[in-house]
Amino acid sequence: MLSQRENLLNTSRKLVEMGLNRGTSGNASVRSDTGFFITPSGVEVDAMTPHDMVLMDMAGKYKAGCKPSSEWRFHRDILQARPEVGAVIHVHSTFATSLACLRRDIPPFHYMIAVAGGSDIRCAPYALFGSQALSDATLQALQGRRACLLANHGMIALGATLKQALDVAHEVETLCEQYWRALQVGEPVLLTEAEMAEVFEQFKGYGAWAEPSQAASA
Repeated sequence: MLSQRENLLNTSRKLVEMGLNRGTSGNASVRSDTGFFITPSGVEVDAMTPHDMVLMDMAGKYKAGCKPSSEWRFHRDILQARPEVGAVIHVHSTFATSLACLRRDIPPFHYMIAVAGGSDIRCAPYALFGSQALSDATLQALQGRRACLLANHGMIALGATLKQALDVAHEVETLCEQYWRALQVGEPVLLTEAEMAEVFEQFKGYGAWAEPSQAASA
């Protein structure tokens, strides 16, 4: 069985393989018994080892070794505020970041928007990377959601496990690409609240997306 450090490293490698991150961009974390493991700051994935994964407590303290990602605050704050979340992934993927730079929410142009937990994917207001202001804005945008965009920055995806968070990140990037392409032709026709309510009901028993969501009333 893989350790949390190994699982986190493997997930970080998959993010690069899937084109969701490049170089040293993005970061990921997974909950532990005493806090959480997070990817190190400024280290390319190819150079990372399981030992480089940084163990932090919920006070933001860590032992000597690699420095944690500069974005550790929103990882810590999300894990503190959302007990059902076991993993947080942050990416600078092409289409999610492009729409984040336009500061656009993603509306219900496709029923799969529901995988992010609601009838839209919100874009959090801009704040400096690594700041408490960014963490506060992120928590607001993630209320009742499994994903959000960060203005002029990128995307965050949540899951009970690293696998689920990775699946959410991949699906949201796909949706962002589809929405971006649709906008090249015109404004997509949006699903109604009633139609999205039917989707949430259908999703109650739909594979990876079957976990209960607060989103139908959000």
